[in-house]
Amino acid sequence: MPDRRSSVAVGLALLVLLITGAAPSAAQTWPQRPVKLVVPLGAGSGVDIGARLFADRLGARWGQPVIVENRPGGDGIVAINAFVSGHDDHTLLCTPTSSFTAHPYLHDSLPYKPSDLLPIARISNTLILLAVPTSLKADTLDDLFRLVRAEPGKLNWAGATGALDFLIAGFMNGAGLSMAKVPYRNPVEALNDLAEGCVQMYAAALAIMRPQVQAGKVRMLAVTNSMRARAAPAVPTATEAGYPGLAFDGLVGFFGLADTPGEVRARIAADVKAVGADPELAAQLEVTGQALNIGGPAEFAAATEAQRAKVAAMAAVLGIKPSQ
Repeated sequence: MPDRRSSVAVGLALLVLLITGAAPSAAQTWPQRPVKLVVPLGAGSGVDIGARLFADRLGARWGQPVIVENRPGGDGIVAINAFVSGHDDHTLLCTPTSSFTAHPYLHDSLPYKPSDLLPIARISNTLILLAVPTSLKADTLDDLFRLVRAEPGKLNWAGATGALDFLIAGFMNGAGLSMAKVPYRNPVEALNDLAEGCVQMYAAALAIMRPQVQAGKVRMLAVTNSMRARAAPAVPTATEAGYPGLAFDGLVGFFGLADTPGEVRARIAADVKAVGADPELAAQLEVTGQALNIGGPAEFAAATEAQRAKVAAMAAVLGIKPSQ
């Protein structure tokens, strides 16, 4: 027969755990195995590099490897669907919000619901430029739009499909500007055409623009971000230039599954904030065309919803209704 004293001791130990709450919480036990970050952009993109910088630091903090998995394609849907359908509590989505906030207006049906993506922590803002070829006689946004009004329908622009696309198209429509969009699958191809003057305006990340800016073939007119870029301090924001309708922050951050426990969500956000305090990280992100901008769950959720609202307003201007 089992030792009666041993049984009593075990029972007392369990009682103490119940009374003191000493059992480890979900946050204390997470992660129990390697963590995966799913990224909707290809290797070498600014978001990818940023994800890897955070992965290295978070892995050291968590004592578990943090692996970045690139799932580009399908306007971000490939990555989001893989993340949601996998339903793995050790997988996070690291994405720019602009990759999905316009989805309801661009696709007839989606394999996920907006509520499937739970904002956990903002990590950075992608720096987005409005630029023209240096051959175009436009040193400011005023100059550019004056040319557009003088020759309606004759000038072209390019930009990535998604929320930014809606922003510019809606702005053009609301301002009575006629400027045709040229679609590109490859952002570098669009940049090269901008440099050659085949396209008269391009809206894209600083990381994409930088080579032709440094070559003297592309002129930066404004950043859409709410603050000037440290990498280009002389370039005004769109709001400073007099065009608040073109203001747009390229939010990038971590999303979890909808049923992620609140304490795990808070734990991840706190650890992101802790590793984000490293000034070296900010400098490394800046090289990729991003600005470190840490935000917790509530702040990131509010910013994401604000972007959704802005996209919805622009879609209304364009007469486009959501698919869901």
